[in-house]
Amino acid sequence: MDHQQEGRAMNEIKLMLVDDHELFRTGLRRLLETEPDITIVGEVGDGWTAQTLVEEVSPDVVLMDLSLPLANGIVATEAIMRKSPDVKVIILTMHEEDHRVSQAIEAGAIGYLLKSASAAELTTAVRSAAAGRSVLDAAVTGKILDRYRQLTKTADASGGPFSLTPKEIEVLGLVGAGLSNSQIAERLGYSQSTIKNRLSVIFSKIGVEDRTQAAIYALTHGLVAQATEVAASA
Repeated sequence: MDHQQEGRAMNEIKLMLVDDHELFRTGLRRLLETEPDITIVGEVGDGWTAQTLVEEVSPDVVLMDLSLPLANGIVATEAIMRKSPDVKVIILTMHEEDHRVSQAIEAGAIGYLLKSASAAELTTAVRSAAAGRSVLDAAVTGKILDRYRQLTKTADASGGPFSLTPKEIEVLGLVGAGLSNSQIAERLGYSQSTIKNRLSVIFSKIGVEDRTQAAIYALTHGLVAQATEVAASA
């Protein structure tokens, strides 16, 4: 029994909730605290206090709304990723506009879910994020893929991923894996400005306009596994 309890403790996911609607937070907490491997370690209703609470409770995953008082979800996510880059932030929102998804990924979020997600989708997303896997709501993914398909011809005309250098492929793959510029810079031993410049060149080569499109490009071209394997062996 002791071994079983120890195993459960090792696999425990510490989750923090950030949403300005207390009733919604209560519903989330009641839903998620029934999961044996998920423990709610804190909750807060604004983006400013969320930044401090992360340092106090050290969550593995944060469910973050976008529309928050004092500091919105994007600002809060950026601040959290600067101080606690190992924390996985999932944006949980009603907004499904492409530019908001792009902003969230740029800020360092590993996932983007709509509040219309089912209970099963939500718990799966939390577990996936805790394991370091990117999460996108199916409705959001469909819209992004539609945009991506429109860009494919341009990317193919420019030579696709094979027009990239090996290092550019590695950087692009890490973008697809959900890493922020600071995380990529730390992993590869470059400055953030170098990574930013490399991404500008990569975006131009593959014919995409933003980080979200680049991440989808990396996923659909099988570059994520390649990049993570290279990084792991380095």
